[in-house]
Amino acid sequence: MILQAAAEVANHDAARAREMAMFAAAIAAFGGDSGIDLRPLDFANPPGPEAPAREHAFADLLIGLDHVVHDRWNDAATVMAHVFATAEVLDAADQDLLPNLGIAALHVGDDAAASEYHRRLLSRARDTGAMVMVLYAQTRLALIETATGAWSSAEARCAEAVALGEETGQPALATTPKALQLLIAARRASVTYEPLLVEVETALAAQAVGILDGICRDLVRWAKGLHALGSGAKPTAAFHQFGQISHDITKRMAGVDRVETAVAAGQDAAARLWVEDLTTFADATGQAWARAAAAHALALVDPDTAEEHFEAALAAHPNSGGRVFDRARTQLAYGEWLRRNRRRVDAREQLRVALATFEDLDAKSWADRAAAELRASGETARKRDNFEPLKLTAQELAVATQVQHGLSNREVAAQLFLSPRTVDFHLRNVFAKTGVTSRVELAQLALT
Repeated sequence: MILQAAAEVANHDAARAREMAMFAAAIAAFGGDSGIDLRPLDFANPPGPEAPAREHAFADLLIGLDHVVHDRWNDAATVMAHVFATAEVLDAADQDLLPNLGIAALHVGDDAAASEYHRRLLSRARDTGAMVMVLYAQTRLALIETATGAWSSAEARCAEAVALGEETGQPALATTPKALQLLIAARRASVTYEPLLVEVETALAAQAVGILDGICRDLVRWAKGLHALGSGAKPTAAFHQFGQISHDITKRMAGVDRVETAVAAGQDAAARLWVEDLTTFADATGQAWARAAAAHALALVDPDTAEEHFEAALAAHPNSGGRVFDRARTQLAYGEWLRRNRRRVDAREQLRVALATFEDLDAKSWADRAAAELRASGETARKRDNFEPLKLTAQELAVATQVQHGLSNREVAAQLFLSPRTVDFHLRNVFAKTGVTSRVELAQLALT
């Protein structure tokens, strides 16, 4: 429909046709197929040098997203870097570009850019009362935070997105944030996993959930794969789930899990193919987290040179945008390798730090695995003094985060579409649970 409409207006308004073609390319990048002979690039005629930045941004996004569709990652990364630079001079009237700038950043693995565009989108949507756009922004920010390890914040965003989907009479839009909640529950071995799985699979069986349908289904497969590994270590069943993950974004987010599972299941050919994909993407985009993931994966398939690859992964991790869980995964795997090679003292150094991170994230099964390895290395794993993760509900965390940004209760209520009385109720619970007695003290407290 979009491409046919673009063809109809192309002779009258080339800029509008180009914009429409960019939207078509964005859909194609998530697996859409027009089913007709027209292609988005048919409308990619470049704007003139005097054209506004908006037109240049649409043109670059169109070309960059077409590169994504065809797995031309070097070209995609180059074009996206240019469009992100162009976007710096966009004004308020051009903010409708934000969703697709954010999507473009997700495709090339740029956590910082993806977060920035979606935060701006969220702020604009809150200011204008565009509740469905708040839902979109919160869901995509939650996807980024799930990757970077800010799981409590991601859960709070998902809770708001689910509520907005249900309150606006569009429950299908609540499915992707629920799938993210499911993935976090699988990583934490939470009791909420089973009921969430039923909810999400029931919703997916009922209908597709829009442009993120493929990623949503991938998140479920990822969660089921992790659950299979955690419930009796069933690598064959887990490999079946990981092998069905189809979208590039989720393939790479789950890259280390996929390779580790393939190795455990004896699927060496698949493991090496997935390592090659990670390495190609890392080389093309230059993203530090991707280089770390590729090096970690190489260590898993190449035991003889594992130390070199683990060290390379750890060297990349400090610059990987805060993907703290991924770093802990590397430290755990490296510690396991060192212990098995009778280097127990070196192993302990990696395992201690990994265990602390897993405890911070409340990743129970991972913490248990790290603690078991630490014991096997000859050191007793001890609980850290005074460590007790905050048990705020998702809504409490959302309220507390807004208060930390300096908002009044009434302003928080407007931002979260709650009543001031409800905000006051949640804030009092936050004070009681954290032990703070003022908004100033709360502003200084680490919540995630």
